[in-house]
Amino acid sequence: MSISFYGNELINIAIGIERRGIAFYDVMAKSTRSAAGRDVFHYLVGMEREHIQTFQNMLDEADKYEIPETYAGEYGAYLQALVDSAVFTDDMVASEMATQADSDIKALELAISAEKDSILFYYGMKEIMPKRAHPTLDKIIAEEKLHLSQLSELKKKLAE
Repeated sequence: MSISFYGNELINIAIGIERRGIAFYDVMAKSTRSAAGRDVFHYLVGMEREHIQTFQNMLDEADKYEIPETYAGEYGAYLQALVDSAVFTDDMVASEMATQADSDIKALELAISAEKDSILFYYGMKEIMPKRAHPTLDKIIAEEKLHLSQLSELKKKLAE
């Protein structure tokens, strides 16, 4: 059995994830006491903006895809669970979380968790997007992994 799922729906979800990331990183850049942290958060804001542009370009080629499933609604439920469990559920929550993080370390832990959630979501997207979209998604996944690494390194530096 398969379900109909529109590629543009997934891409719009991805754009939403990136926008929420921008909101979080922007607040963090403004509130951190660490110059290194501020630089990393500004860099991440720029990267998330690039990802939005990439996804917006993909919208032009979004098609309707048939997704093989074990049971009806399986894949849609999986993707929705990834989005629902994401750290950044909307711009207000992202901003609130950033301002309520009681330390730069806590904020970095939230950011690390969000990057992991994004990577999982993009791998899920890759499974159902056409092959021609895979190089673009691979690039975004690689960038998200780089973000994860950068955030982890910054956390180590600040913890010292």
